[in-house]
Amino acid sequence: MPDTIYRNALFFDGTGASPTRTDIAVSAGRISAIGHLLVASSHTTEIDCDGMWLMPGLLDIHTHLDLELELDPALPEVVRHGTTTVVIGNCSIGVTYGNQRREGEDPIVDCFARVENMPKSVLARVADACDWTDSQSYLDHLSALKLGPNVVPLIPHSMLRIEVMGLHDSISRRPTRRERARMERLVDAGMAQGYAGFSTDALPFHFLANDPHKKRKIPTQYASFHELRQLTGVVRRYGRVWQATPPKDDIVDAVRSFLLTSGRLFGRPLKTTVLAAIDLQTNRAAVSMCLMLSAMLNSRLLGGMFRFQVLAASFRIWSDGAINPIADEIPQLRALNELELDDRAGRARILNDPEWIAGFREMWLKGKSGWTFDRLRRLMRQEETVLTRSLADMKVAECPLANWQGETLLAPYNRLLRWQHTKGRQGAANTAEAAFFATFPDPVRDDATFLLHLLRQWDTDLRWETTFANRDPTRLKKLLFNSQTLPGFNDSGAHLANIAFYDGNLRFLKIAEPDGPEKVALAIHRLTGLPADFFNLNAGRLRVGAQADLCVIDPEALRRWNPEASYEFVHRSEFGCRQVINRPPGVVRHVMIAGQRVWTEGRYAPDFGASAHGRVIRASDHPLEHEQACALDERVVHDRAAIT
Repeated sequence: MPDTIYRNALFFDGTGASPTRTDIAVSAGRISAIGHLLVASSHTTEIDCDGMWLMPGLLDIHTHLDLELELDPALPEVVRHGTTTVVIGNCSIGVTYGNQRREGEDPIVDCFARVENMPKSVLARVADACDWTDSQSYLDHLSALKLGPNVVPLIPHSMLRIEVMGLHDSISRRPTRRERARMERLVDAGMAQGYAGFSTDALPFHFLANDPHKKRKIPTQYASFHELRQLTGVVRRYGRVWQATPPKDDIVDAVRSFLLTSGRLFGRPLKTTVLAAIDLQTNRAAVSMCLMLSAMLNSRLLGGMFRFQVLAASFRIWSDGAINPIADEIPQLRALNELELDDRAGRARILNDPEWIAGFREMWLKGKSGWTFDRLRRLMRQEETVLTRSLADMKVAECPLANWQGETLLAPYNRLLRWQHTKGRQGAANTAEAAFFATFPDPVRDDATFLLHLLRQWDTDLRWETTFANRDPTRLKKLLFNSQTLPGFNDSGAHLANIAFYDGNLRFLKIAEPDGPEKVALAIHRLTGLPADFFNLNAGRLRVGAQADLCVIDPEALRRWNPEASYEFVHRSEFGCRQVINRPPGVVRHVMIAGQRVWTEGRYAPDFGASAHGRVIRASDHPLEHEQACALDERVVHDRAAIT
């Protein structure tokens, strides 16, 4: 008899098929029956799902949870959002080869601290625990953890180069032929061990974090096209996935690299997923170019298997002073970001350096006045940088003046202008604000002078937010359902103080819900069965015999939920620091992983975190996965006959 029966749910199987109202039985960790009036025993837990949606557990295909797995392998923030499978080792960085500490180098800290905005103290703790030295040992290590969700690892290119060449050499010279051959062998070993693919990175603002390499990019960015072709050739041969980011400022290089997906040019398509198709506020043409490139690569002429990932949310980030995930894109902000977080004196020296100030002012004011080509590009939303450079887009989250919280910086800037214009008689909201206004240059020249003064006075005590992409819900919806894309790019586990997209999958369901159950079924397919197929995973579909990874969603709570109003900034004891989170109230009613209930009505199961629930998922053609898929437990077969 079944261990659990979910009764009278609106059932979405992950294939995109129309939902049906039915019961679902679970036995021995697998779906044992789907049908009406399934028979229970006295030991069966029955869960009433009337009015609820039951669907496969959701997949998060772009995370940086490699580190959190070493601190809290249950990944509680992931599971409570209905996600039961996560992909790690993205963007060329991970812990596949252990801590790789050699000759005073600390690659985990160096690679993660700025790329993913992770505290160095947290990274050092993780590195201390990474005592394995090869990709098979890492799989063994993951399998021994008390995992919450299932984990799907990729081979990360930066760490691969470090393993073969050492950190310093991997960013300062080309690999020898022998070193390239060893990299190829290590990728081949990873694929044979069941890794789902290989990740690289080419974004021009991903820099190392430790001296003497702070002005150098992460190792993957120094690879030649020949090296990239050689290593992705292994991935192609195994039919696995290449995860990449583009050299966004070099369209020719991007096209050449992504032509590697072509089956016509290289004999067999290379599954390729790239970050990301986002609707930038500063460049409205960027997303159209992404879709056009994808369509070209997937055309009959080239025969590729190429998908851009799309974030199912407005791209809202928080910044502590000048420190945020996109700061390294701008040289002036990069100089501030190179310093340690607690080095206020160092940032103060930079903020008062005349040469730096001139560069900052030129950057900040570019295209804001006059009749220049830069002005035209700004008006037409065809700029090169992501940051909008507009006080109207910068909303205060925290600062020493409480009345500023919740305002855009434009509001106090305008009050300052009025206060100075009236010689202090009008403009200030209170005496504390008037006292602060008295510290500004008089007259304040422009918004660049205003912002510089704030950074000098408050540094990281000024915490502000901005939304730089995906502001238009209609355009975002079209992107999410576009055949050239996959929902993803949540970056779960990264940028702890700056972003919170653990809820990205649920946001997609909310976007689909107003259009009815058929659209919801398609959205669920794009969050489950479709990415599972793309990554070659035994996951993402609910059918008899499948591992029982599922979640139950309350559609009424989903309708009521306002994702932009449920952000919190909380202390995470696992990290010893604060983290932005977004927890939808009441939306996820139940989560089950491998037949074990892990989240029920707002609470974790009593044994959650104390025992393993998820597992390491290898590519579906790996022998261990074949055994897993074919081993229909005798109890499941017996129960299927007994309860239907």
